Amino acid sequence: MIPLQDLSFFILAALILVISPGPNMIYLISKSITQGKKSGFISLMGVVCGFMFHIIMVSFGLTAVLLAVPLAYTVLKTIGTVYLLYLAYQAIKPKSKNIFEIDQNGTHDGPKKLFTIGFLTNVLNPKVAVFYLSFFPQFIKPEYGSILTQSLELGVVQVLVSFTVNFLIVLTAARVALFFNNNPAWIKVQKWFMASVLTYLAVKMAFSKAK
Repeated sequence: MIPLQDLSFFILAALILVISPGPNMIYLISKSITQGKKSGFISLMGVVCGFMFHIIMVSFGLTAVLLAVPLAYTVLKTIGTVYLLYLAYQAIKPKSKNIFEIDQNGTHDGPKKLFTIGFLTNVLNPKVAVFYLSFFPQFIKPEYGSILTQSLELGVVQVLVSFTVNFLIVLTAARVALFFNNNPAWIKVQKWFMASVLTYLAVKMAFSKAK
């Protein structure tokens, strides 16, 4: 089992990263505003199932890699550092898109389509798998027990954090979009805060040592 102190830091990191604008957030906000909260919730169920798909695939793959190739930790750490710095840049790059500008002319989709698109939006997003592969190793240590168990533990925690945040987004999508459109300065604050946290995580990852 992962110690509570490490798990608490992971929860904080997962919370910061889940509020980073991406395909899932755009899709959930869009459907919640154009089709209502019920449609947003169905879409969220698809997104969550997509997370579970990635977690299962990455957990077994990560276990095999870390047990078979000691050098894999260094490789994954490097990938993770570069990836987090890339996310930090994406948050503050010039002319980055405001996700709260939603197209109100979306078509009305049925439950099956809402779920399927939510699922595929997540499964077909390579950044999700890269995130798990690059971020999980920083919290997984042999002395804490089974690598597979730790990976699944982190996955479940990340899904719970993501579900909670995205569920709140579904419930408040219309009000959140209106607030940010009326207060554009908060968009800039959010972007720079996000970039600062991601950069800190990247530096921490770069100087971490394999056990």
